[in-house]
Amino acid sequence: MMLVHGGRVLDPGHYVGEADVLIGEGRVMAVQAGLAKRTDLRHVTRIDAEGLLVVPGFVDLHAHLREPGFEYKETIATGTAAAVAGGFTTVCCMPNTNPVNDDIAVTAWIIERTKTTASAHVHPIGAITLGSAGRELADFRALKQAGCVAVSDDGRPVMGEEIMRRAMQSAAELDMPVIDHCEDTRSSGCGCMNDGPVSRAMGWRGMPGDAEYRMIARDIRLARDTGVRLHIAHLSTADGVEMVRKAKMDGVRITAEVSPHHFTLTDDAVPTYGANAKMNPPLRRERDRAAVIEGLADGTIDAIATDHAPHAEYEKQWGMDWAPFGVIGLETALGLTLGLVQQGRVTLQRAMTCLTSAPAAVLGLPRGTLEPGAAADVTVIDPEASWTVDPERFRSKSRNTPFAGWVLKGQVVRTLVAGMTVYQRPETL
Repeated sequence: MMLVHGGRVLDPGHYVGEADVLIGEGRVMAVQAGLAKRTDLRHVTRIDAEGLLVVPGFVDLHAHLREPGFEYKETIATGTAAAVAGGFTTVCCMPNTNPVNDDIAVTAWIIERTKTTASAHVHPIGAITLGSAGRELADFRALKQAGCVAVSDDGRPVMGEEIMRRAMQSAAELDMPVIDHCEDTRSSGCGCMNDGPVSRAMGWRGMPGDAEYRMIARDIRLARDTGVRLHIAHLSTADGVEMVRKAKMDGVRITAEVSPHHFTLTDDAVPTYGANAKMNPPLRRERDRAAVIEGLADGTIDAIATDHAPHAEYEKQWGMDWAPFGVIGLETALGLTLGLVQQGRVTLQRAMTCLTSAPAAVLGLPRGTLEPGAAADVTVIDPEASWTVDPERFRSKSRNTPFAGWVLKGQVVRTLVAGMTVYQRPETL
C-alpha cells in the first residue's frame, strides 16, 4: 500500500481540503484527513505532499501520438512519457496515423502497442470516414467493440452534410461521441493563420473565423436532429463559444474543449514565433481569446485538451505556407492553465475540473476522480514552483512549441498511474 499524505486534495465534485490518499492494489482506498497518524498504516510506503496539491490524473481528450506511421514525429512511448511529465494519466489519441485508424486492425495494433510501451492509459479514437477522406463511413460498431471511445476525422473536416448526418445517426445509435473538427474548407482555403490585420500586414493567407462557426452551426443543427453526443474540438472563436452556449441552453447534447494555446496567445504572436505558432484552428484575435476564457469559466466549454501535435524540426522550418499545422502541448498545459488561475480568470477548482472529471465525463471514461475504488491515477503539483520552458528537456520526441523560454508557475512533482510512480520531477530524485 501507499499513502500520499500532507497535501491539499482537490477532487472536483467530491473532496477539497487537507487529506491523505490511501492507495492499494492500484486503486484509491480512502481519502480523508488523519490517515497518516493511524498506527496500522505506519509501515506503508509514504509520499510526502506537504505544501503540494493532490489531484486526479489529468485526462486529455485530444492528442496525436503519431504511431503507427509517423514515428519520426512521436511514438506512443514518447508521447505518453510527455503526458505523465505533464500530469496526464489518460490520453485519447486521434486517428490520423498511417494507416488511418479506420478499422479494427489498426485499433487493435494501437491497444497492443500501449500494453508494452505506454506510461499512461491510452484510448484510441476511430475515424469517421475511411481514410478520413470524407466519402464512406467507417464501421463504428466494429471500432467501438475494438476499443475506440469516439469517432473523429480531426484535421480533415467532414464537408459533406449528408455523410455527416449519417455519421451522427450511426454514432447516436451506439451512444458514441462524435468529435468535430469544425472547419469549412471552402472558407479557410489554403490559409496559414487567422485572417485579419496581422495576416494582411505579413502578406500571409488568412483563415477567417467564419470557417469555424459556419461548421459549428451546421453540426449543431445535425446534432439536434439526430440526438448524437457532439463534442466540438479546439474551439477558438467568440461566435463559436456563443453557439455552443445557446445549444446547451436548447438541450442539444453538446460539449466543447479549448486548447491552452488558444486561451494564451493571439495572432499577434505569429510573426514572433512563426511556424511554431501555426495551428488549425489558428490563433485568433483578443476578442476570441477572451471569449474562450469566459466560456471555460462559466462552463460553456467543458474541458481543456492539449491538441498535442508533434512534428519534426525540419518540417516546421518549411515556412508559414508549407509547414504543417500544430504545436506540442502535453508538458506545458498545466503551467498555462494555472496562468489563468493566477490572473484570476478562472478558479483553481474550475481549472482542475477542466483537466480531470469534466473531460472524463465527455467520453464516459472511468477516470478523473479520486473516489474510493477508482484507479489510483494521481497527479501531485507544486503550485508555487516556477520553471522555464526548455524544449530540449521535453520527453516528447518533438520540440515545436511557441513557449520556449517562457517562465511558468506550477509544476508536476509526481504522477501515479494505477498506484505506480511513472514520473517524478528530476529535482526530487
